[in-house]
Amino acid sequence: MLPIRLACYGLRSVAANCKRINIGALSQITRKFSSDERPQFPGSRSQWTEKLEFIRPDLYDGIPVYRVMDRKGKVIDPSQDPQLSQEMVIKMYKCMTQLNTMDRILYESQRQGRISFYMTNYGEEGTHIGSAAALDPKDLIFGQYREAGTLMWRGFTLDQFMNQCYGNMEDGGKGKQMPVHYGSKDLNFVTISSPLGTQMPQAVGAAYSYKRAQNGLCVMCYFGEGTSSEGDAHAALNFSATLDCPVIFFCRNNGYAISTPSKEQYRGDGIAGRGPAYGMLTIRVDGNDVFAVYNATAKARQVALNEMRPVLIEAMTYRIGHHSTSDDSTAYRSVDEVRYWDERDHPISRLRNYMLSKGWWGDVQEKEWKEDCKRQVMTAFARAEKKLKPNWKEIFTDVYHEMPSHITEQLKQMEEHVQKYAEHYPLKNFSKD
Repeated sequence: MLPIRLACYGLRSVAANCKRINIGALSQITRKFSSDERPQFPGSRSQWTEKLEFIRPDLYDGIPVYRVMDRKGKVIDPSQDPQLSQEMVIKMYKCMTQLNTMDRILYESQRQGRISFYMTNYGEEGTHIGSAAALDPKDLIFGQYREAGTLMWRGFTLDQFMNQCYGNMEDGGKGKQMPVHYGSKDLNFVTISSPLGTQMPQAVGAAYSYKRAQNGLCVMCYFGEGTSSEGDAHAALNFSATLDCPVIFFCRNNGYAISTPSKEQYRGDGIAGRGPAYGMLTIRVDGNDVFAVYNATAKARQVALNEMRPVLIEAMTYRIGHHSTSDDSTAYRSVDEVRYWDERDHPISRLRNYMLSKGWWGDVQEKEWKEDCKRQVMTAFARAEKKLKPNWKEIFTDVYHEMPSHITEQLKQMEEHVQKYAEHYPLKNFSKD
């Protein structure tokens, strides 16, 4: 009843009835309702001010970018060196360079008409490998479409990459997805969807189920800065924060959303600037520094699991290649701009310099690895190209657990049609199994 009396009669009425009230409680109540205290509005942590001033975003310094190495591969603060073993660092380097080699060959294969579509990862290899290496292999990954390196790190083979891009009979998706839309249940990587932002609310739902299961695992959700403009991004970030989900949102800010530069995408301080507004722990990291990405992801995973809350990582990098084989980036950016990032600030050359300084790598190893790597990629490429396409009847499967009558009827009609006009279809290119 006391709060009601305060509201109705004010502090004078309380003082008049002080004999029935503990003096300490009266002092506490008086302080609470004093005009000198902080505002009590729900959902804010503000202070009072008598100055009529609008918040100007252009007067704030940008969120700093965390790094471990400089552009020449030298560790700036020894305490930030993750002290990874020689074996692990070399594995990182080989994975990054193998991804680069695979990109070149598959990109050219699309230009030759051998596959229908492709997207390269040039310049963003550090974001893939650094983050993947810091996760538990059982953590669930929701990718966008430029995270092939995370799958490669987890053990997705060159044959699996090639089979998927060719959509042949060995493709895990049975030829039903566009190239580069990878997925692997065994490696805990959810199959990629083309629409931007689809994976984000799905990742939150998965993380919430992990929270309820208390399985000691988290969810990693990759997305680009262009995706952050989608409505799904807002819903996902907000729900993850209010539901306290163990999910890491990893934004690859590579400067361009297809042909739209980041300066035309948003007016705020990148994507990291949105994190505090959602109530999320946030960090901005140099995406071209594989060790910085590793450290940030490892710490984010620790926080997500120990504190059961989401974390936002914005990895600043640069998309050296075209957005996809459907894009010509020379139409909206200069060759000099691309050359700068390729020659002066590339994640692969930075890691190579670090290895050279340690005496872990040299010209001989580099030459041998390049030859071996190219041979591995070309061999897998040749194998995939020779394999038959899946049986055409696969068009009708895998949508329902049990095929409903209307789909069964469509299959029957298609069988009759193909049998009647067999000479008009390249059936020899499709598996009979």
